[in-house]
Amino acid sequence: MGTEAPDWVLRAINDGLSSVVLFARNIVSTAQVARLTAQLRAENPELIVAIDEEAGDVTRIESATGATRPGNFALGTVDDLELTAAVAGDLGRQLRAAGVSLDYAPSVDVNSNPDNPIIGVRSFGAETALVARHAAAWVRGLQAAGVAACAKHFPGHGDVAVDSHHGLPSYDADADEIAAQALPPFRAAVEAGVGAVMSGHLLVPAHDPDLPATLSSRLLNDLLRKEIGFDGLIVTDAIEMGAVADRYGLGGAAVMAVAAGADAVCVGGEHAEESTTALLTAALVDAAARGELAAERLAEAADRVRAFATWSHQLGQQAPLAPVRRDIGFVAARRALWTRGPADDVLPLAAAPHVVELVPSTNLAIGDETPWGVAAPLRERLPGTTSVRLPHQQLDRPGTLTDHALAPAAGRPLVVVVRDAARHAWMGRALADLTTARPDAVVVEMGLPSDALPGAVRIFTHGATAASGVAAAEVLALGPAGGTA
Repeated sequence: MGTEAPDWVLRAINDGLSSVVLFARNIVSTAQVARLTAQLRAENPELIVAIDEEAGDVTRIESATGATRPGNFALGTVDDLELTAAVAGDLGRQLRAAGVSLDYAPSVDVNSNPDNPIIGVRSFGAETALVARHAAAWVRGLQAAGVAACAKHFPGHGDVAVDSHHGLPSYDADADEIAAQALPPFRAAVEAGVGAVMSGHLLVPAHDPDLPATLSSRLLNDLLRKEIGFDGLIVTDAIEMGAVADRYGLGGAAVMAVAAGADAVCVGGEHAEESTTALLTAALVDAAARGELAAERLAEAADRVRAFATWSHQLGQQAPLAPVRRDIGFVAARRALWTRGPADDVLPLAAAPHVVELVPSTNLAIGDETPWGVAAPLRERLPGTTSVRLPHQQLDRPGTLTDHALAPAAGRPLVVVVRDAARHAWMGRALADLTTARPDAVVVEMGLPSDALPGAVRIFTHGATAASGVAAAEVLALGPAGGTA
């Protein structure tokens, strides 16, 4: 599906397809998405229209420009529950205006492993209590604006070392540690009235040593339904992800997920096409015919989907109409920004700088097309600013840093922008070389902060959204007081 609904999707909705998920490729503008969702809902007024929009580094509605709202980690850093609810509510108003009824957010994972390759700044933080209170605030803010929230990735994806897009992570804590560390944010989201919970594709041996959470009745039914008491919609993470599809195939994973207690199977990426819909439908029908999938379980899942569709439709109808603010995200990004070192002596920059952006490969949750960095907004504020973006591969060429980073910065300020420098050894080495050659360099970290980050002055944005880039550029151009709200 592109920016208009293909005939096969409209036929599928007419035949009973209950939900459609929007991706960046479906989005040009809010007005265009509103036309698309209206076209879809002409077939079913209560169609669930979902989107994976975290309002941070993972953005779909603003994938072409970068998010104008900071993500969870920045909000957790500020630790103002009213601000978190306000940002989520503002996002909800934008999504509702576009015709979206379900947002696959927030991520309520506790990022207790700083080397986690998939969560990072998508989490509110590394402290369970902080994540729990902001999870509840975000859910309340979004749903008050008329869009259903979805807490993910159950039972918690924050303490793993493998990206589930590619392999099967394992959360190896014991049951007591999981209960204390990972589950409280999900409990808080449920208590806040969250409409849906998304399962994570990770092995949790303390509860089920054999099956990933998405495919495990012990986790979805015994833990989430019975122990935590969640009675809403359980939706899987994208079923084509390597953690489950590589082991069980798309059809096999879908059947196992529904049998385990999932009510809806999410299909994303390049697999969202007519043949996949036919494959999954046939797999479910065949499994039911063979007795591998109980008819009662299928009926229960269908009932929950219908109930959620009606509830989420009413949620959107009942929420008061209010305009989308254009400033709240920037206010939040400014409040989340930290400076370390003698900022008053160095900032604002005395001249237009040369900006070096060290570019890591991002995980598949973050769109390659989504812009990030500081150079572009800084150029708007300091004309004459020059810049270069250096990925890992380019640094393998001898002389790259000298030719592209140090030489153009001769006689002028040098700004180095990194993203999770502590997680990428090549980035750490390049940063060390640059700051050794230029001890006066200003370093901007747009990922997880590190106390070991070098640089005369360090700026921490706690996320790489467009709003965070603007906040950093304001401080560089105007000084520490220039970027305050």
